Amino acid sequence: GHVGHLYPLGGTAVPLRWSPESPILAPRVVIALVCRNSAHSLPLFLGTIERLNYPKDRIALWVATDHNIDNTTAILREWLIKVQNYYHYVEWRPEDEPRYVHEVGPKHWNNLRYERVMKLRQAALDTAREIWADYLLVADCDNLLTNQDVLWKLMRENKTIVAPMLESRAAYSNFWCGMTSQGYYRRTPAYMPIRRQERRGCFPVPMVHSTYLMDLRKEASRQLAFYPPHPEYSWALDDVIVFAYSARMADVQMYICNKETYGHFPVPMRTHATLQDEAESFLHTHLEVMVKNPPLEPSSFLSLPPKQPNKMGFDEVFMINLVRRADRRERMLRTLYEQEISCKVVAAVDGKALNTSDIESMGIKMLPGYKDPYHGRPLTKGELGCFLSHYNIWKEIVDRGLQTSLVIEDDLRFEVFFKRRLQALLQEVTSHKLDWDLIYIGRKRMQVDHPEKSLPNIHNLVEADYSYWTLGYMLTLQGAKKLLGADPLSKMLPVDEFLPVMYNKHPVSEYMDHFERRDLHAFSAEPLLVYPTHYTGDPGYISDTETSVVWDNESKTITKTFPSMFGHSSHFSGWIRSTKRLSVIY
Repeated sequence: GHVGHLYPLGGTAVPLRWSPESPILAPRVVIALVCRNSAHSLPLFLGTIERLNYPKDRIALWVATDHNIDNTTAILREWLIKVQNYYHYVEWRPEDEPRYVHEVGPKHWNNLRYERVMKLRQAALDTAREIWADYLLVADCDNLLTNQDVLWKLMRENKTIVAPMLESRAAYSNFWCGMTSQGYYRRTPAYMPIRRQERRGCFPVPMVHSTYLMDLRKEASRQLAFYPPHPEYSWALDDVIVFAYSARMADVQMYICNKETYGHFPVPMRTHATLQDEAESFLHTHLEVMVKNPPLEPSSFLSLPPKQPNKMGFDEVFMINLVRRADRRERMLRTLYEQEISCKVVAAVDGKALNTSDIESMGIKMLPGYKDPYHGRPLTKGELGCFLSHYNIWKEIVDRGLQTSLVIEDDLRFEVFFKRRLQALLQEVTSHKLDWDLIYIGRKRMQVDHPEKSLPNIHNLVEADYSYWTLGYMLTLQGAKKLLGADPLSKMLPVDEFLPVMYNKHPVSEYMDHFERRDLHAFSAEPLLVYPTHYTGDPGYISDTETSVVWDNESKTITKTFPSMFGHSSHFSGWIRSTKRLSVIY
């Protein structure tokens, strides 16, 4: 401490020591969890809860679960027993009755179920008030709060009810901008600019749901209730609408904050969805988190069964990766592991490391007169390396006699239900004895003037027209033999120009004239199953093929190019997805 002034005390000078004031304790927070059939999401979800940057001795946990047909109750019990000493207080309300009467399936909501959820939330609110908590955080058990400072950030907004905007794979989020006179969702032009973070801030909205923070220190919060519904309430018995109505009657404005990314959550499933659908949809939420962030780790307090990766029915799954792009390799390996897919990593040929004598010794010659149709330039060294990487895989397929293989690059984003849909496609082409050589599972369709021909008896497959990119494709042994048989090294094109030449769909006939046999049977999954992680022009987009040094055979000079704005760029076509309410989110 510091020595204060010397005061005469009984004639002798006594040094008075003083210390600065200590900081105020963090506000008291109750986190209320009402979980049902959440076994698939709890390990990651509880991991995000226990890693919140907030003192646990200032948090009370209020946890309820009921009507489970999975082992939600066991997981929650195991977790609570292990963490209870860290938290200020834990209240645990399990109830073991597997189903509601008149229920279609685990995702179906009937009035009894809504009422039960409302009563449980109200019990949590009552507990929070009884123990004089400052805040109540309500969170659904599959809402991944990836921003560890989310509690402090929401508190700083000083609102009675404030929600962190959650990301999803669609336009769906945890707020509404419009409400019909019956309390249902209404589309308004205000929604997308907030959802896309074109406008950033905290916005007053008629409805927030899923995850939000209530400030119980505010006077008006005393009027808020989850149950029973307000005496004048006459709309549907739906927990989120009932609560939004309660807030309206208490003159409490709800707010949504989108100043940064706070977390992610899955798009709600339709009524007839199974728990398996739900688990795969949630898995996809984690894959989306991993596109731009490190993977989430499950709770350190839970023991989990190890995953069991397989090749999905292929003889081999090849993943091409430049050794120097360890970041991409790690992300892809983790993304595949999460989906329980095993692969063989193939070290890509690094175009930057190739010199003239390497190229000549391999017997490589450029196709005469080839110019990139977008940038008007010859082949880059990156494109040369990319071609050789694929070529080496085709050789391995033939050498090992692999009947069917999957080839993927390392910058993919997987569509939801990827593994299930790919396995179904492989089974279908096999059982219908389709004569195929190559099937794109990801690509950029270049010919869009007329539709591609679909197949009469196989779902989600079309005959491929002129396409770019080699993100992902299935290849048969016969297909690999046809590609090698064309002797492409002696008349080289970028690999994504060579393939359309081989299935006779390239718009430049002069390129096709150099290749006699163009009978590759090529198809494409429709809709596609993978997309690139980044598009040209996106922040964070670095192409290893397009921006590399150009290899010009004639003059042996080197020029550097950059992708143009309309190089290989495209956008996701979002599907229309309905929510568990009577609404459609576009």
